Amino acid sequence: MISTKYAQFEAAVRKTLPKLGVELIDLDGFSCCPDPIYFKAFDKEEWVTLAARNLCVAEEAGLDIITCCSGCTATLKEAVHLLHDDVGLRDRVNARLEKVGREWKGTSKVRHIVTMVRDDVGLDKVEASLVRKLEGIRVAIHYGCHLLKPSKVMQVDDPDRPTILEDLMNAIGVEAVEHEEKVLCCGKACMDAEMPSEMTRDILKSIQKLDVDCMGLICPTCFDEYDVAQIKLSRKFKEEFKLPVIYYFQLLGLAQGFEPEEMGFKRHKIKVTPVLEKLELPV
Repeated sequence: MISTKYAQFEAAVRKTLPKLGVELIDLDGFSCCPDPIYFKAFDKEEWVTLAARNLCVAEEAGLDIITCCSGCTATLKEAVHLLHDDVGLRDRVNARLEKVGREWKGTSKVRHIVTMVRDDVGLDKVEASLVRKLEGIRVAIHYGCHLLKPSKVMQVDDPDRPTILEDLMNAIGVEAVEHEEKVLCCGKACMDAEMPSEMTRDILKSIQKLDVDCMGLICPTCFDEYDVAQIKLSRKFKEEFKLPVIYYFQLLGLAQGFEPEEMGFKRHKIKVTPVLEKLELPV
């Protein structure tokens, strides 16, 4: 879905990572990861099998997997965790995979792209890649659920007091600002008709208390809830919500010297014009 629904995020990643010395390799044969919530709830063993088939594609190429999506990371990492820990499940999954000529062996690692940047690239190299200062931009950080939890599986950061996004934001020259609901779920996964909008509204209102220029995140699903949903929330609650929502690698791209058009900001429903004007960049 990244390539079709969130093409601006993929473009930002593909443009910025080479400047950090990272080579991205596309492999044929991947399917949806799949979804870490609804599909898993419907048939967990089939969910693990589809995830394992994707993992096999990477294993056969001798590569690890990085993802641009927190949900994708959650699915693939949990599948690895379950297959390692449950021999019976592993045998049943591999019996299914045998029908398509594959076997999960557990040789490929899975990580969200931000952990790869932090742990393999390093913040010093991020700072060295910058050609444009983003000083004066205050960004309210939002983590979402799947990057951090369950912490035993994800092993990214302290799930209650994370700093990875703050550290990455500070490395590109913006000021990371903590708001009181920064680790709350955006509400996307809730089946209740009213709860998601209430949760999203609570988070946005917690950010409105602060003097910030935008929200910064790394989860495409959260992006939907905070970008598109602000229009719906404004109508529903008769309140004004106009907070620009920006994916981390779009901000990194600006700091590396790419133009706003290259970062795909025109695809956002809530315009990022105030941020670009503050940076004296074309809108």
